[in-house]
Amino acid sequence: MFPFAKERDYFPILQEQVMLSSCSQSALSRQVEEAIHSYVDTLRYTGMDWMRWMAEVEEAKTQFAKLINAEPEEIAVLSCVSECASSIASAFDFAGKRNQIVTTEMDFPSVGHVWLAQEKKGAQVKFIPSQESVIPLAYYEQFINEQTLITSIPHVSYYNGFKQDLTKIAEIVHEKGSYLFVDAYQSAGSVAIDVKAMDVDFLATGMQKYMLGIPGIAFLYVKKEVAEKLEPAVTGWFGRTNPFAFDIRCLDYAAGARRFETGTPPMINGYAANAALRLLHEVGVERIESYLSDLSETAVTYAGERGLTVVSPKEKSQKASNTAIYIPQASKAEALLKERNVIVSARNDVIRIAPHYYNTEAEVKAAIDALAEVAAHLQEA
Repeated sequence: MFPFAKERDYFPILQEQVMLSSCSQSALSRQVEEAIHSYVDTLRYTGMDWMRWMAEVEEAKTQFAKLINAEPEEIAVLSCVSECASSIASAFDFAGKRNQIVTTEMDFPSVGHVWLAQEKKGAQVKFIPSQESVIPLAYYEQFINEQTLITSIPHVSYYNGFKQDLTKIAEIVHEKGSYLFVDAYQSAGSVAIDVKAMDVDFLATGMQKYMLGIPGIAFLYVKKEVAEKLEPAVTGWFGRTNPFAFDIRCLDYAAGARRFETGTPPMINGYAANAALRLLHEVGVERIESYLSDLSETAVTYAGERGLTVVSPKEKSQKASNTAIYIPQASKAEALLKERNVIVSARNDVIRIAPHYYNTEAEVKAAIDALAEVAAHLQEA
């Protein structure tokens, strides 16, 4: 029996379309839409309601902190994960012996670009390769050494849903004396995260994917004992001890993660984030992860039955919600599926079937059936 029937009703688009694009953009809930309208109402009827807006953003911080078992003062609000990574990178000095950044070939490209940009400051960037679409844990032992200052990894791969064991990787990284930066954009909201138990130093994610929000806002976790050691060069007035002092000659740094904030936070996105995070807490990420694990297994098995090539890990423990199916003309396939009211997301040579808790097994199978037909049509053409 489908366990989220009541919650499914929160998402009007599901009455018209099969929405399986949570690796790119999740379905819009009534709660998030209402939150957006409530912000618009403040503009219409109040003009400026700064304290109320900031209260919404601060509450969203608190809700996100609870989601990952952090403290609110360990959370900064920025615009996107690239900005989060840039802010962290700007706080490091690469002039010493530890001048190495280790990242992976499976990181999202823009995160890798942030690290490559640090070469101008003396950083040496090394990429850990993948092997058959996964990264063996042993590779971290091989690539990280006494010169590594920061190690950057995706919790879950944007390309094929490969999920990594953060706890084991953190142990290796810290034994080598490196910091650990985690891009959780493809995991937060669908995979349970405990930054304390996992011993992560930095973790960044945005709201538009499995977090049920909209683009334009990201949260950055910085372990409190690490935050106090760093002074980012990417900064702004909200990174100050007192933003309202308006002292142009004083560059001080706020306590905790707030020192990594820059300018005025995206207020409307904060409203949306707050509503979306409440939804996730209402359902419970542990329940979501368990359900999506079963749905993911169904997708892999059924795609194989339909003769499609799955490039996601077959091992259940190594895979999140996203199931990547090899389609040479993936962008065309995505467009053709959209004409059939099946919303999925293409990346390079794959179509990603990425359900959330509001999706049913029948929807996943129907999307794979439609994809098999589209793939056959494209091959004939």
